[in-house]
Amino acid sequence: MGKLIINQEKVTPEIAKEVTALCPFGAISYDGNKLDISSACKMCKLCVKKSDGIVEYAEEVKKTVDKTLWNGIAVFVDRSAGKIHRVTYELCGKAKELSLVTGHEVYALVIGNNLDNETEKLLHYGVDKVFVYDNKEFEEFRIEPYTAAFCDFIEKVKPSSILVGATNLGRQLAPRVAARCRAGLTADCTVLEMKENTDLVQIRPAFGGNIMAQIISPDTRPQFCTVRYKVFSEPEPSENANGEIFKMEIDKEKLVSAIEVISIEEKPKDIDISESDVIIAVGRGASSESMRTYTKELADLLGGVVACTRPLVEANIFDAKHQIGLSGRTVKPKFIICLGISGAVQFAAGMKASECIVAINTDKSAPIFDVAHYAIVGDANEIVPNLIEKIKEAQNSVQ
Repeated sequence: MGKLIINQEKVTPEIAKEVTALCPFGAISYDGNKLDISSACKMCKLCVKKSDGIVEYAEEVKKTVDKTLWNGIAVFVDRSAGKIHRVTYELCGKAKELSLVTGHEVYALVIGNNLDNETEKLLHYGVDKVFVYDNKEFEEFRIEPYTAAFCDFIEKVKPSSILVGATNLGRQLAPRVAARCRAGLTADCTVLEMKENTDLVQIRPAFGGNIMAQIISPDTRPQFCTVRYKVFSEPEPSENANGEIFKMEIDKEKLVSAIEVISIEEKPKDIDISESDVIIAVGRGASSESMRTYTKELADLLGGVVACTRPLVEANIFDAKHQIGLSGRTVKPKFIICLGISGAVQFAAGMKASECIVAINTDKSAPIFDVAHYAIVGDANEIVPNLIEKIKEAQNSVQ
């Protein structure tokens, strides 16, 4: 997209008056010294055509990047309390899959302190090279030192694409690093694809989940994206560690931080629907008080947890930590039953990777049936009580 340029040296009060009158949107103003064009401009270019050279249109010079200088798909290793978050292994598996298209190597970036016992694990997950910043300043997460190390890695290694887990740590770090690199960042991707020219196709729902947007950054490197836990499958680790580990050095002056970590307190453990193997999900069609009682009973019988859709959180029926979807949690249980859920894109994106999906809905055209493995057209309020009785009978017969 181009821009309008005003040749101020040609402007006189009389000319300014004429040019100001040209704009049908009132976007041109004169303060006695110079002409100015405001954000009300619709780029109709009428002023360019009729101002006799006072206003000119200049095409924007598109910046290009030499993509041959940027190689490799990097995964940021998310660590907390000395443990690697499982989303890291999922991203390593996805990076390896993407690397098959371009032939690039897979990198892992580890930032922390006393990392000798952790880095080798990554070599069992398809990582070709592990770059390690091991320093006392990285013992606790502080945004400035971590950003400095991340940017130092990018400057020295020049990875073409960078995958970051959408954890609390990743959500803080990735935007800051991307902004410092003058690169774009696509958050909460649900699909990643790679082009042969090394452009990373980052796909995520947009406009309230009404469309699936395909986002690429063809003119900048590196390409950043964040991905939630449980979106991709975690690969099986190999028996042998294949790859190299590189110890990275960084100037101590870059690790100065204005943040002092006084103490770290663990958050009390609560129900995490992302870790559950069995989930009973409730929508508006099965949200009555009596139905919620049946749902809890069904979940207890199957050894699972109860989850919900966004409207039930907004109605203060469930806590936000029970919500499945793009604005809630991404889950990948072995078994999930969806009760009275229509299956909007936002919800489906958060659970469609489940191993077995059973959907119960009165609307045979409900979108949830497009992702379900087993579809039951009927009223959950009638079906669930009968299902509970059948499960109890089966359990009693086994005993």
